[in-house]
Amino acid sequence: MKIYTGTGDGGRTSLFSGERVRKVDRRVAAYGTVDELCSFVGAVAAQLPECEERPLLCRDLQDIQADLFVVGAILATSAGSNDAAMLPTLEEKQTLWLERKIDGMQAELDELHSFILPGGHAAATWSQVARAVCRRAEREIFSCEDVVDETCFTEIATYMNRLSDYFFVLARYLNKVAGVAEVTWRGSR
Repeated sequence: MKIYTGTGDGGRTSLFSGERVRKVDRRVAAYGTVDELCSFVGAVAAQLPECEERPLLCRDLQDIQADLFVVGAILATSAGSNDAAMLPTLEEKQTLWLERKIDGMQAELDELHSFILPGGHAAATWSQVARAVCRRAEREIFSCEDVVDETCFTEIATYMNRLSDYFFVLARYLNKVAGVAEVTWRGSR
């Protein structure tokens, strides 16, 4: 099977539910950014420091990537379509799982009293990139509120908001595990 079809050469693409839309459609932008985020999550995993927690962190990041595939599929499927009924969904338990992970890592960190600059260990830096892309995805997803099932939308919006918090705390945690000091923002030069 060929990977290319040529059907998108004219600037249109198909949603999962079959409709053809312009490639600049807000839904395509939203699930495209979710896809970009999923790739950055892979970059975080690829750069994880060698440590006792590495296997668990890798598994957690793969679980997040699986959740992001669900988010993308929901965004690419029209609410009320036959295909929408067949999709997996995000549930509150996934957001609660993120909260437990955040709380667990945060318990190992010093209290934050000022802004920190993204950087440090490579995995921490990629985690900060993932945080920023997650925030963009969240903003783009809100532009799709009227075309996604209301219950699904609420779960996605909450999950994505918590996910950006997860990547922020993960970056701090990875710097700590790697023994790299955080750089505190001190204002302008």
